[in-house]
Amino acid sequence: MECIHVNAAELQPPRPNQSVYRDDCTQCFDSVDDPTGLDVCLYCFNGGCAGERNHALLHYEALAHPLTLNIKRTRKRVNRDEPPQKISKLAVAAETEEDRYDTVTQVRCYACKIDDIDRTSGQLAAVVDGVMKANTFARQAEVEAWEQEMTPCEHTLCLEQETPRKIQSQVLWEDLGHCSMCDLKGNLWLCLQCGNLGCGRAQFGGVGGNSHGLAHADSTNHPVAVKLGSITPEGTADIYCYSCNEERVDTELTAHLAHWGIDIAGREKTEKSMTELQIEQNLRWEFSMTTEDGKELKPMFGKGFTGLKNLGNSCYLASILQCLFSLPVFEQRYYHPNDTPPASQGPAEDLETQLRKLADGLLSGRYSYPDTDVIASEYSPEIPHQKGLAPAMLKHLIGRGHEEFSTMRQQDAFELLTHLFKHITRSGHPSPLQDPVNSFTFVMEQRLQCLGCKKVRYRSDEQDNISIPVPVRRKPKRPEAQETLQPDKNVKNDDFESVTLEECLDIFTSAEVVELTCSSCGSKDGFSKRTAFKTFPEILAVNARRFEIVNWVPTKLDIPVVVGDKPFALDSYKSPGHQSNEELLPEDADTGSVPSFVPNEAALGQLEQMGFSRVRCEKALHATGNSDADTAMNWLFGHMEDPDIDTPIDLGGSTSGGSATTAADPEKIEMLGNMGFGPPQARKALKETSGDVERAVDWLFSHPNDQGEFEDEGGSGDALVGPQEKEAPGSDKLPANFQLASIVCHKGNSIHAGHYVAFIRKEIPNDTADAWVLFNDEKVVKAVDVDEMKKFAYVYFFKRL
Repeated sequence: MECIHVNAAELQPPRPNQSVYRDDCTQCFDSVDDPTGLDVCLYCFNGGCAGERNHALLHYEALAHPLTLNIKRTRKRVNRDEPPQKISKLAVAAETEEDRYDTVTQVRCYACKIDDIDRTSGQLAAVVDGVMKANTFARQAEVEAWEQEMTPCEHTLCLEQETPRKIQSQVLWEDLGHCSMCDLKGNLWLCLQCGNLGCGRAQFGGVGGNSHGLAHADSTNHPVAVKLGSITPEGTADIYCYSCNEERVDTELTAHLAHWGIDIAGREKTEKSMTELQIEQNLRWEFSMTTEDGKELKPMFGKGFTGLKNLGNSCYLASILQCLFSLPVFEQRYYHPNDTPPASQGPAEDLETQLRKLADGLLSGRYSYPDTDVIASEYSPEIPHQKGLAPAMLKHLIGRGHEEFSTMRQQDAFELLTHLFKHITRSGHPSPLQDPVNSFTFVMEQRLQCLGCKKVRYRSDEQDNISIPVPVRRKPKRPEAQETLQPDKNVKNDDFESVTLEECLDIFTSAEVVELTCSSCGSKDGFSKRTAFKTFPEILAVNARRFEIVNWVPTKLDIPVVVGDKPFALDSYKSPGHQSNEELLPEDADTGSVPSFVPNEAALGQLEQMGFSRVRCEKALHATGNSDADTAMNWLFGHMEDPDIDTPIDLGGSTSGGSATTAADPEKIEMLGNMGFGPPQARKALKETSGDVERAVDWLFSHPNDQGEFEDEGGSGDALVGPQEKEAPGSDKLPANFQLASIVCHKGNSIHAGHYVAFIRKEIPNDTADAWVLFNDEKVVKAVDVDEMKKFAYVYFFKRL
């Protein structure tokens, strides 16, 4: 019997920019590695599992696309009777899919019920060939994400090379020679201006380096260098500009190398690029996976113990997803194993489908088993870890259109959490299903009291997290801390005194005096401002801000925060609300404006004596917290080129503008929210900087403890009340007892580098009490020494009891 659909006009090979889903099913994590394989639709290239769930059949029934290409893949077994040949020359060669797997394909038709159609018939040959040669969706997304724009700079464009000469003691063309200041023969950088050869910085993975290339650049002011081992015949290489302190592109690299006798056509890449080294570092940055006696921690398998594969700097995403889907609200919302998947013509592009797919993958246990491609031996007797799931489609959906999350670079896990919450809330939740973000939402209330007339105003704001400041208290440096050159030694943690979570919450909710002019009584004594909980959520997400501003750059600090496992009460952090003996500020006293900013007169005078105009002085003091002249002067030196540097700032105090003049742009609030700043802080920063987002970011970093400005409740002390208002999220009932449920930990000097993992409190089969489980990408093990890790967590999730 012949298939009547092989000549259909709709059968066309995939276009270069068209996604081909031939890795795993778009509605579950069954893949080409399963015994029944994966059916790829030859019309739209959707991937559907062909096993017991048979999502491929559902796809045919929904869209009437009958022809599919079934792909089955098995890992090749490589048997070596003797050790591999000794490597005499380092060359970086990519292992292809053909090298690792045996692949079997066949064309089937669901309409004609034929399982093995001749692939040379009709239009099939070109379509099947196109499907097999096309990048998979995951690889295509990865390539697009890595395509960050490298640009030339003035130093590469205007490079003037010295007269060619023989480079003494260096035989570049044969064995790459050695550094001009030491004997290193690897990680060598050629100065494109004078031809000096210097070693680079020491790199992850044992790549040696004494930074002699940098020393040469500092001593000679020769900024541009190329990493010799990274040069390819195609004309690409690592180019670094020491003056810009950035990777760059040299548009004339071929000519610049030929100047020193290097013909790139004959070159072979022999060392990993800086990007490849960074990826390897992020993939392999290890948290302790051993016990105190050095034994490997035992892997865990089963329902709720499924790991997520690192997609390349995606550990920030994996750690947040593991914490969220360990919570009952996410399980109840997205885990429906007995339900038919949501109806969608493009399941890979549907957030609801992808979140259900992830819930099934993480919670069902069907993918949580030892990796069968790894065979235990006398050299590795331990049970292998699992392969882990690759949520590439979900990552693509979450990051699509976002400047940072659409890339393959490491990101801030807390920023990802707030970004994901927005996507989930907007995605829609048909009854009786509830938005799981509601369980995180609560109301914070801000109380302002004029120190002159004692009148008060209450404002409130809905939030789904809090970001608490961690006080910095340095210990005196110990002698060994001054002598060591190893930044990862335990002595590093001794630089800071430990603080408790309660102390951080005390600071977060403490009263402070702000320099504002009361528009009711005219007093310039200022206001007392305090923020506290009006309601409490079911799940409280807390970000610990361990940062210090160094040269206007936030630097992460390893300050231990002590958090216990036992329940604790937040009752003392609840706002008492408007009291009967408090007089409210009149509604029109604050309409359309914020109490005016009063510059620090002493600092203002010092700055004016230095020659700065009054407008610039006021703007600098306004942006730096009105603290002192030195801080404001440093800000001025960094913002002299701002186009609005001489534009007078709006100091408030006017009641003629109406509320529209002071309302912050919701899009800008959301933009700052994507950076991890809460709505109150974002609103205050935008108002303090006349709506300039870039300056607002500067203001936020220079005011880390400012609790922000809450939405005006029209003078009422009872926020979110009235027939027109929705019910306030959270609960105001006491006691408000919370217990730590999970944490996201980070290792590294910056939240945009290093590695993230999750520790989650779980019920473990056959254990009498809950235990902590470590989720380190695809590795899932019972954790040890959790108390130490909790001290350095970046995000905490607390469940209300």
